[in-house]
Amino acid sequence: MIAYHQARRLALQGLACLDVQGEKALEMLDRFIADTRENLETVVYARQLMRDVFAARVELDELLSGQAQHWEVPRMAMVDRNILRLVAYEMTRTPLPATVAIDEAMKLATEFSSAQSARFINGVLDAVAKKVKDPGASGQEPEKSSL
Repeated sequence: MIAYHQARRLALQGLACLDVQGEKALEMLDRFIADTRENLETVVYARQLMRDVFAARVELDELLSGQAQHWEVPRMAMVDRNILRLVAYEMTRTPLPATVAIDEAMKLATEFSSAQSARFINGVLDAVAKKVKDPGASGQEPEKSSL
C-alpha cells in the first residue's frame, strides 16, 4: 500500500535537490528514495512523482506564475516553489481532489517551510484550483496544454 504523504515528502526532497543540481542528480535521487525505509510501492510512486513533476516544471511554472500575483516563480523560496509544483501537478494531472491536494501542501509547508509560506502556498493553490475548475475564469482563453 502506498503511503502517499511519505511519497510526497520524498518527491519534494528530490525536487528541491533537482532545483539546485539539475537533471544530473536524477540517478543519485533515485538511489536516495530507494534507500528509505518506505515500502516498494511508496518508493516507486515517489520516484515517478519526482520525475514527472521535474519534467513538467516549465508548464507548471507558467500556471503558477499566472496565479501568484506579484511573484515570479524563480523568486519564490525553493521549498515553496517545489511544494507548489508538486501539488499543482497533482491537481492538474491526477484525479486527486483539489481540497486534498491543498491539505497535503499545507502539511508539507508546515513540515519544511514557514508559517508565512503556508499562507502564501494556500493562496496560490486556491487560485490554481479555481483556474483548473474553470479555465476561463481569469478572462483569458484556456490554454491548449494539458494543464
